[in-house]
Amino acid sequence: MEIITNTTEFYLETETAAALGKFDGVHIGHRRLLDEIILRKGRGLAACVFTFDPTPAVFFGSSDGRELTTKEEKRLLFERLGIDILIEYPLDAGTAAMPPEDFAVQVLARQMNVRYIAAGSDLSFGAGGAGDAALLERLGPELGFEISTIDKVCMDGVEVSSTYVRSQVEGGHMQAVERLLGMPYMIAGRVAEGRKLGRRLGFPTVNLLPGANKLLPPNGVYFSRVRRGGKMYRAISNVGCKPTVASGGVVGVESYIYDFDEMIYGEEIEVYLWGFLRPERCFENVEALREQLEKDIAAGAGQF
Repeated sequence: MEIITNTTEFYLETETAAALGKFDGVHIGHRRLLDEIILRKGRGLAACVFTFDPTPAVFFGSSDGRELTTKEEKRLLFERLGIDILIEYPLDAGTAAMPPEDFAVQVLARQMNVRYIAAGSDLSFGAGGAGDAALLERLGPELGFEISTIDKVCMDGVEVSSTYVRSQVEGGHMQAVERLLGMPYMIAGRVAEGRKLGRRLGFPTVNLLPGANKLLPPNGVYFSRVRRGGKMYRAISNVGCKPTVASGGVVGVESYIYDFDEMIYGEEIEVYLWGFLRPERCFENVEALREQLEKDIAAGAGQF
């Protein structure tokens, strides 16, 4: 997958089918848009995703910056879904003030060489968010592209949106999150070296330290899976700050991987959370923690 980032100066020679949006979570509604552009690959168009960096909500201060999917996680997902080109278009005072007509002509038609656009019904772009799918429909014949406006996906009578998915993550409802995303909730990153207490207790673990912009579910123990390379492993994961043995308050994701005992510090992995087991708690001593870990691991083994 080609990634165009940190620049407004680019030109795509190949004709493209483009999906426009924030794509936070890459949920099943987003995947409807992606399916449409991937379908056009069979007609000779490159599948292209266009998104702003940072998102408008972050740039204009209406968001706390926490995301369902980080930039790195989106890149992983887009590539696996078959996207050919990802454009992370810089959002600053200048680009935010671009009239929507200019954006359509200069960026979509000229720079991106767009021939097809898949857009959500809530699409907005350009100065003041004045651009929408209706504007693109009017401009399309003149600029040489067609547009499909995709209605919101509903599940159990509720519109699937990043805001709704976020509320489910914050509530720890991981099975609902899995249905909304079409996959378990993912936390990707590089394995950090911890205190090796788990190894000394007989339960070696791997640790991720997500950035402050990654939205995490409530602190606690979760049934999970860990992906390393192309292989998926059964696991159980603790999200939190390990209050029994640490006092720094740094929130991490620590996973015990079943049938695995390799040193993988510095490697990139992904942790997928799919079920809540119990809240995080502070134990009176390390021995009590070890006993609880034995129970957690036994409970996790029964889930597979």
